[in-house]
Amino acid sequence: MRTVKDVSKLTGISVRTLHYYDEIGLLKPTSCSAAGYRLYDDKALERLQQILFFREFDMPLLEIKAVMENPALDRDTILRSQKKMLQLKKDRLNRLISSIDDILKGENEMDFAMFDKAEIEEMCRTIVENLKEEELAGITGEYGNLENFQKHFVENASDPSVQENFKKIVEWYGNKDAAMNAVKNPNGAEVVQAYQNRIDGIYHKIADKKGTDTASFEIKSLIGELDFVSKQLYQMPDVKKLMLDMAELYLNDESMKKTMDARYGEGAAEYIGEAVKEFYK
Repeated sequence: MRTVKDVSKLTGISVRTLHYYDEIGLLKPTSCSAAGYRLYDDKALERLQQILFFREFDMPLLEIKAVMENPALDRDTILRSQKKMLQLKKDRLNRLISSIDDILKGENEMDFAMFDKAEIEEMCRTIVENLKEEELAGITGEYGNLENFQKHFVENASDPSVQENFKKIVEWYGNKDAAMNAVKNPNGAEVVQAYQNRIDGIYHKIADKKGTDTASFEIKSLIGELDFVSKQLYQMPDVKKLMLDMAELYLNDESMKKTMDARYGEGAAEYIGEAVKEFYK
């Protein structure tokens, strides 16, 4: 068993930080000595190591706690996920180092594409792997075969306007590696449908309250629920940017307003947009 000071020396984590992890329930000591000192065994140190892996991606502590306490995720599942995330980060750093080397050699081509060809091809493979049978049949019918679809996907994704859309997605996820991780590890079709149904239900509830002050606790609670479900659906630790961008569409895009109003009632788009902006204000 190791004391807090021992763990601090071993890991470089301050004693104060370890105390805080205990306070929020992220890393509890294995036991306490007769004098009341926190003691940690090897299992606790293993959990701390997993926490530090997650911290490499600036993941909020409460998000780490939620992931590690998810009963559907065992130790090996979490480690495999962390390995994928670290590999993405490693690949990204290698590309940056390569770009710097090119600049130093005078060979820099000033390519500002958000995702390179290899990453786009990887996205396409992931998408194809997660398609349902009827979707695969539809693609085969339209493009002749999957190879033609993949070629079209890669060529289209290289277009500057599409790269601008990729840039917006990266902003939503916070960084490029997080966006790629979401693409590589999508929720199952049934899970996605369940989240979409729940969001649809929340929109109906908000629209039914149209006319209520958007700053009221009732409306803010509904938007808070929408925020939570959207995080699960899009696998984002923070959906504020995404939600505010959507709110702008509800308020200013005529096509979006027409679609939203047709589904949730006249004036729903504007009311939901204002409610979202009020929540994140």
